[in-house]
Amino acid sequence: MALRMWASSTANALRLSTCASKSPAFSLSRAFSTVLDDLKYASSHEWVKHDGPLATIGITDHAQDHLGELVFVELPEPGKEVKQGTGFGAVESVKATSDVNSPISGEVVEINTKLAESPGLINTSPYEEGWMIKVKTSNPSELANLMGSKEYIKFCEEEDAAH
Repeated sequence: MALRMWASSTANALRLSTCASKSPAFSLSRAFSTVLDDLKYASSHEWVKHDGPLATIGITDHAQDHLGELVFVELPEPGKEVKQGTGFGAVESVKATSDVNSPISGEVVEINTKLAESPGLINTSPYEEGWMIKVKTSNPSELANLMGSKEYIKFCEEEDAAH
């Protein structure tokens, strides 16, 4: 029993899961962060999942891990235009406040209202329950400016090594 409790707490600390019911097609783990294969990534550590005319946006597992426990999330109102590389909101943790940039341009059509009451969803589920905004894309070709999973992993490793 003690071994099972130790294994469970270790798995939680390493953010490992034995439950694959909601897992995406493929993910790569680097250090203690997860990078999903079917997303695109900005150098400012936001991710985007493009699905037809809509893009879902959030901050990466790597970013939330560096920020620590999130206590507040500021999101734009639906209808606001966002531009690739510019800020649309902010996240506040027990360590710092950080702007959140949009990895793609378009109109905000939905925000994750759950984050107002539970900003920690970004910590526990950055790619699923912790998404931030949904955008009707105005220029899908901007996705070409973003990194794939392997490029993002390399970027994070180089950035971490520099610090």
